[in-house]
Amino acid sequence: MKIALINENSQAAKNEIICSSLRKVVEPMGHEVFNYGMFTAEDEAQLTYVQIGILAAVLLNSKAADYVITGCGTGEGAMLACNSFPGVICGHVEDALDAYTFAQINDGNAIALPFAKGFGWGGELNLEYIFEKLYVEEGGKGYPKDRVVPEQRNKRILDEVKTVTYRKLTDILGELDQELVKGALSGAKFREYFFANCQDEEIAAVVKEILA
Repeated sequence: MKIALINENSQAAKNEIICSSLRKVVEPMGHEVFNYGMFTAEDEAQLTYVQIGILAAVLLNSKAADYVITGCGTGEGAMLACNSFPGVICGHVEDALDAYTFAQINDGNAIALPFAKGFGWGGELNLEYIFEKLYVEEGGKGYPKDRVVPEQRNKRILDEVKTVTYRKLTDILGELDQELVKGALSGAKFREYFFANCQDEEIAAVVKEILA
């Protein structure tokens, strides 16, 4: 699995802690982490939580990433922004139980974490516990297990609803403020990681045009 980490500007200083915790847990499982930044609070490319949603949608819809780990001060803004776009199901996760139940019941492809609220002594341990439970087993197997059939049915219904209620991503990207979109795709590692992993030629062409 290709896991993308995205930090917005208010919590960019924690990027190294978050990335280290994520890699410590998921790399032994065989997953690969792509750190899209922000890497420090002083990065030239400054990401807002709204731009997190844009970047996450581009990565997930193009299959440049299979999963997105993101967040903001409370995690709420990042979660709302991600869920504003097609192809993204983002859960708000504060602890390991949230991570496990979101993965097993809702089977999404992104989580938004609070990187300021409640992030004190042992914060990096909480991150490790969250990542462990998020990927401890294949998602969508249900919790409790005897609820797996209706939970999987509801997930399929949600996916079908989203195909009706959301428009095509490439159309959305073209109609948004282009400086906003360009800023979301201007991180130091974006071009290197995205174009090496993108599996959707139409999205890649739109991204190239935006960045030209």
